[in-house]
Amino acid sequence: MNKGPTASLIKYDPPVLASSITDKRAKFVHQTERLEDIRITQTDDILHTILPPRVFTEDSNEWYQFVSPTPATRLDVVNLQERLDRLLKERQARETGLCPIREELYGQAFDELIRQVTVNCAERGVLLLRVRDEMRMTSQAYQTLYESAIAYGMRKTLQAEQGRKELEGRLQQLEGEKEAANRQVAELKEKLETLEAQESERRAVHEKKHAEELVFLKKSNQQLKAQLESVLAPSS
Repeated sequence: MNKGPTASLIKYDPPVLASSITDKRAKFVHQTERLEDIRITQTDDILHTILPPRVFTEDSNEWYQFVSPTPATRLDVVNLQERLDRLLKERQARETGLCPIREELYGQAFDELIRQVTVNCAERGVLLLRVRDEMRMTSQAYQTLYESAIAYGMRKTLQAEQGRKELEGRLQQLEGEKEAANRQVAELKEKLETLEAQESERRAVHEKKHAEELVFLKKSNQQLKAQLESVLAPSS
């Protein structure tokens, strides 16, 4: 429980000690039932069920502060608007976007309007309560959806980051394989050039040897031909 009552746009009666609460109000101190499940006929009962009392401690004493059943005047509504604007500025609430401070203050202002309406017409107050609860459930649903979308986006971002790292690793691996292949190609080219040079040198030696053998054979052939002619020539 809080130390001392906090400022609120809802109009409350002066605080009372827990020990001095009457039996009529005691049933609203720890109210846990839903409004539609409670059989109540008095406006005060409906009012205290819609807006349960605030509880705080002060000087080791427990205090309860019940919502005021006093009807609101036109001046009260004007003062409510002025207090709302002042608290929005004092607490530096954002004018646009999500702002828990602005949401809290407007929620208090709406609860005060529900109090004012309930005092004059309990049924209208109960209907406004249903509207308020539906708005809160819708807001909570949107907040849950927003948080879920944020979590989904974070998961996708992490997955994309992980995928990017994997692709970078794969790219580095392929670049390494490319460099290795380039080195192998260079080695094979060098080896091919060496083999071509060796083959060219071998072919040149072979052609030279072949040419020498051919010259030798031609020379031998001429010598043999000359000898044959001299043998076959008639003697004079």
